[in-house]
Amino acid sequence: MPGRIPQTLRRLRSNVATGAATLATTASRLSGRGAGGMIGGLVANAIDPTIMEKLGDGRPAVLVTGTNGKSTTTRMLAAALRTTHQVATNDGGDNMDAGIISALLAGKDASHIVLEVDELHVPAVADRLRPQALVLLNLTRDQLDRVGEINKIERALRGAVMAHPDMVVIANCDDVLMTSVALDAPNVVWVAAGAGWTGDSVSCPRTGGHIVREGDDWWAMKKLADGREFRRPTPTWTVTEEGLSSPAGSSSLNLQLPGRANRGNATQAIAAAVEGFDIPLDQAVAAAEGVDNVAGRYSTIHLGDRDIHLLLAKNPAGWQEALSMVDRSADGLVIAVNGQVADGEDLSWLWDVRFEDFGDLSVMASGERSTDLDVRLIYADIAHEHIPDPVKAIMACPPGRIEVLANYTAFRDLKKELENRG
Repeated sequence: MPGRIPQTLRRLRSNVATGAATLATTASRLSGRGAGGMIGGLVANAIDPTIMEKLGDGRPAVLVTGTNGKSTTTRMLAAALRTTHQVATNDGGDNMDAGIISALLAGKDASHIVLEVDELHVPAVADRLRPQALVLLNLTRDQLDRVGEINKIERALRGAVMAHPDMVVIANCDDVLMTSVALDAPNVVWVAAGAGWTGDSVSCPRTGGHIVREGDDWWAMKKLADGREFRRPTPTWTVTEEGLSSPAGSSSLNLQLPGRANRGNATQAIAAAVEGFDIPLDQAVAAAEGVDNVAGRYSTIHLGDRDIHLLLAKNPAGWQEALSMVDRSADGLVIAVNGQVADGEDLSWLWDVRFEDFGDLSVMASGERSTDLDVRLIYADIAHEHIPDPVKAIMACPPGRIEVLANYTAFRDLKKELENRG
């Protein structure tokens, strides 16, 4: 009997944590103060710090991480696994401990787990859930005032990979840093998913040797400490403009989401589903093709005589990709930038983004940090108007199709206001 008391207390604590989390989530939603994606996890973890591993309960899990593309890849991968399994996932994008716990609570009856995880949280989450697979997308400079230097993140992710040798690792061989993370993994699937932004991977993260690029190939001038050459691995999965090729066969790939980066995201999601969970290739491809928006990104909101197309970007690599998606034939473009904690308060990255010629587009600089953006666009010689309020900026554009490119909190707040008005 004495030996059973601690176990009984642990079970009671978990039950209390789960019950309190459910109440907190329900109250948050009913009060309109939030979607409940965080509060339940915060409450549960405060009561029972071991709640994540208990909720995982040994279920097959896959984690998705990287600077850009986590939400999109996770949505596609979850859709692929749902063709065969019941899936718990954090499709609201809450990718730190509290959001992950909330997702596990909401999906406690699911057979499989698909989670996007913030890069800094991957080691701890992997230790708690012992995932069956890990998807490594890309590593580029992000919010320096929160995330820190990417080489430090690379080392942390490399440690997580080596701590879980049984994981299937699906890694982007076009990304130098993620290649380093996965290089020594016993079970790695290399995917040529592309790397549109290479400014943060000019040297080998292990030796500091200069990276030379020639076409799709890359290699480091300096060999690794054990004498090996650090070079782009040969991929077994490759995406092109026409489709994808893999050991499971070739397939066309007709996504509803725009951009070359999303084709790479889809290919890694499909590879993870096929290689890690034995989902048939055709089912995984069809599931990825069925995704038409991710938490409102790429969606269009109708407001009066304007169709407002929303694009999200959060760091230099993401901005460069999003800028390539802007429809130059639209009737107006609003660029909205905030500098809140969730965005990163340091906006020096604006000077790393190549703001291109927008043709005849009517361009508006907007957001809480619109003055910073205004100065950047002046130096880029982009004709524009400075209107801090994003909604007023949209209404100042000619009627018709309006492209909106915004960073995290600017996107979140504008989307909510447009939905309320529309």
